[in-house]
Amino acid sequence: MKGDFIMIVQHDIDLNRKLTPEEIEMLKEAMKRPIEYDEDNPELTDEQLAQMRRAAEINREERRKQTVTLRLSPQALRKAKSLGKGYTSVLSRILENALMDNEIIKKNL
Repeated sequence: MKGDFIMIVQHDIDLNRKLTPEEIEMLKEAMKRPIEYDEDNPELTDEQLAQMRRAAEINREERRKQTVTLRLSPQALRKAKSLGKGYTSVLSRILENALMDNEIIKKNL
């Protein structure tokens, strides 16, 4: 296919804002286009798709967060809340990282 080329257009979409009418139209037009498979992007068999679904379910289960009750000092809570919206997710990551560090664990026992 000498002379044939595919142009890829990339757009960044801010998920925290509403899509513009132009962006909605762009997505609708993109949905109408056929999927083009090639050696780098082959069409998957039903069996391959089923394996991917099982792997995704296992990963999702491993990542599922559980609710716990935790008592924090007033100072720790103030500091955590000062991190802003999503501070509980930040606390979760801090705790997870600390639990991976044996020195931190030993220091706080």
